[in-house]
Amino acid sequence: MNIEATKLELMHLLLQTQKESLLKKLKAVFEEEQVDWWNDLSEHEQKEVETGLKQAEKGNYAKNETVMKRFEKWR
Repeated sequence: MNIEATKLELMHLLLQTQKESLLKKLKAVFEEEQVDWWNDLSEHEQKEVETGLKQAEKGNYAKNETVMKRFEKWR
């Protein structure tokens, strides 16, 4: 069975069930599987993001158009 067929089968089963306990278990499985991208960043990358957020809060940032012009040569 391919992945699309499996998804359709699962949707069908989900729509038919009235068992709240089963739905809660399935939801928990999905929540466990979700990866927080922040945790995938290195400590250095996290610090860079935090620095950028602090700068943005102070109004120290460039418009998107300006940044895109700067990196145009790599597109």
